[in-house]
Amino acid sequence: MKIVFIGAGNLATHLSLALQQMGEQIVQVYSRTKTSASELAALLSVPYTTSTDKIIADADVYFYTVSDDALESLVQLPFATNAIHVHTAGSVSMDIFQGKKKNFGVFYPLQTFSKAKQVNFNKIPLFIEASSPEVETELFRLAHVVSEQVYRTNSEQRLKLHVSAVFACNFVNHMYQIAFEMVKSADLPFEVLKPLILETAEKVMHLSPEQAQTGPAKRNDQGVINKHLEVLVELPALKQLYQDLSDMILNQYLHQS
Repeated sequence: MKIVFIGAGNLATHLSLALQQMGEQIVQVYSRTKTSASELAALLSVPYTTSTDKIIADADVYFYTVSDDALESLVQLPFATNAIHVHTAGSVSMDIFQGKKKNFGVFYPLQTFSKAKQVNFNKIPLFIEASSPEVETELFRLAHVVSEQVYRTNSEQRLKLHVSAVFACNFVNHMYQIAFEMVKSADLPFEVLKPLILETAEKVMHLSPEQAQTGPAKRNDQGVINKHLEVLVELPALKQLYQDLSDMILNQYLHQS
């Protein structure tokens, strides 16, 4: 099976390498940025192009691993009408292909990707949606090539999943950045928080988040909360965030008591 990657970013890098290592044939990389296209093509030892007019037209599957905005225009391109066209976005409906492609679907990996950080693709959950049973069969086959966790979802489920992932990953990482700046202001290294971060993550591997919750808001310790708010008095946005999160936690556990 011949595969073209449209997009050469973090996800494209990890997914294309994983597929190639398992015997799938990557035949071309497209990116509008020459540096990105050439770097991924070099890793895969395949040709690349920065022109949509030169995208190979006889591949079997086209992976659109691009931003949501770029996807909107790229799906309009009239090539490879009988091939399978799939996007990898969590928040974009499969219907974006409707009326533009005959065979299409979604191949969504639930993971955060950085080019410099290796991931074990076999442990990444993949969520599949397809325009027909035949396309679904092929996408499930490809998914099982690289992952042992493959699920069937519709666009509404996937959107809610994407929202949950933003809370569990992106927002959490931003909290790390806030914590990084806070300990830095106390002349302490971020490393002192890492055992706490690891233990918190490890807990939810074994307990529900509700069971794992600790801290002053859970205990309704207003004395500690007020002291923390005083520390943040010159950072009004963070002070409000701290107050809002504390109120959410407090209300959840007061409601249960």
